[in-house]
Amino acid sequence: MKTATAWSTLDDEEAAITTAYNQLIKRLGGTPSLLLLHGSTTYHWERVLAYMDKLAPGVPMHGGTSCMGVMTEEGFHSHQGVGMGLFGIIDATGNYGVSATSTGADAHAAAAQATRQALERAGREGEVPALAWITTFPGHEEYVIKGIESVLGSSVPITGGSSSDDTVTGECCQFANGHVYHDAIVVTLMFPSTDIQFAFHSGYEPTQHKGRVTRAAGRTLYEIDHRPAAIVYNEWIGGTLTDTLESGGNILARTNLHPLGRATGNTGGFPHFMLAHPHQITTEGALTLFATIDTGDELTLMEGSPASLVSRAGRVAIAALQNGETPSTRTVSGALVIYCAGCMLTVQHRMEEVISNLRKVLEDAPILGVFTLGEQGCFAENENRHGNLMISVLVFYGD
Repeated sequence: MKTATAWSTLDDEEAAITTAYNQLIKRLGGTPSLLLLHGSTTYHWERVLAYMDKLAPGVPMHGGTSCMGVMTEEGFHSHQGVGMGLFGIIDATGNYGVSATSTGADAHAAAAQATRQALERAGREGEVPALAWITTFPGHEEYVIKGIESVLGSSVPITGGSSSDDTVTGECCQFANGHVYHDAIVVTLMFPSTDIQFAFHSGYEPTQHKGRVTRAAGRTLYEIDHRPAAIVYNEWIGGTLTDTLESGGNILARTNLHPLGRATGNTGGFPHFMLAHPHQITTEGALTLFATIDTGDELTLMEGSPASLVSRAGRVAIAALQNGETPSTRTVSGALVIYCAGCMLTVQHRMEEVISNLRKVLEDAPILGVFTLGEQGCFAENENRHGNLMISVLVFYGD
């Protein structure tokens, strides 16, 4: 297996994709077996994919929008919010199937359909892939995971992220095999010829503040310990949202370092926390979130810092390399990184440090990093989960 990346911050669609693809082919030394494409919402993606189809006809392609651009091993690629990146894999004896289905009214059924089609396109019907890589429309991710598992079972790791825009206004889109979608689930099933390893973590630590959900519906949290959720949350974070409690409003940028966590298992005695990012305060004192919360869940206020978010991606890469039995003598061929858009915006001026940490761990291998509005990943116990403000790393080894 061989991988390579390429990128462009040109704002002209034809020039950007042509420059990036030609650079990718030069670095790969041939036509990719699988192509991943991500970039900012500033592009007219129908035009980009039309050019892409001429450059790489018939190549399986997976992608979606990424907040303000992308990162590769060569840096953070966003010129005034414009940037795109490519990740190519040449794997002569591996198989990769890409499919997309519009979510519609039933995300579970749509995800199951996309998964079955991806198996067919990989030519591996009835077999179990090494991993499902996904890009999905935000809002129904828990159902997407269950839909994929209804076809593959729960033992197949699922990882990826929700496509994003710069302002959380629904301008995100998804790409598959030359087509652009605005409400789709894109599934790539991977049957690589070499080993892969992965890890999924957050850059946050639990605080002493805890409470029980006593009323919730979907992604709206009404009560914690029988009190309005927004009032409790505001108390936990030191009253910084007092000005918004009465009128309500968007609190997304003010809560990046204070998500709500739910313990979902542990490794070596240390709990995993899935994070939910508070989005808005409603006029009735509820919190809207970017992940589903259930009545009866125990919530823990989590706390992060810019320093922890800068260092965490490298630490997740270390965990990925340690999460398996691959001999240390094997070389890393490349890696895909999912890095929450909220985390990126918090440490945007330090993204070169994030990339430097990844490069050190991953031996300067090709890396494509995507900034997402929700993250999906798998913990060590084969728990496929959706969360917010998370980081995942998928490592491909060489032959």
